[in-house]
Amino acid sequence: MEVFYMPFIGFAMGFGFGVGCAFAVLYTIYTGGYRKALEDSLREEKSKRYLELLPKAQARLAKERAAASRRIASQ
Repeated sequence: MEVFYMPFIGFAMGFGFGVGCAFAVLYTIYTGGYRKALEDSLREEKSKRYLELLPKAQARLAKERAAASRRIASQ
């Protein structure tokens, strides 16, 4: 009977390790990108892309703040 259990155990362990490894790789990519973004933001000389995206990010933040203040005022 134990012959029938082996494929199920192998499948469960393979799936568990496979998903765990995938999450580990995704986490590593995420933290590496986050670390690089922090390094870029702390540099003295800002990159061209940073300077292009900064006004867009500031406009988005201003829009979100305005929406939040309207929600608070309407309550």
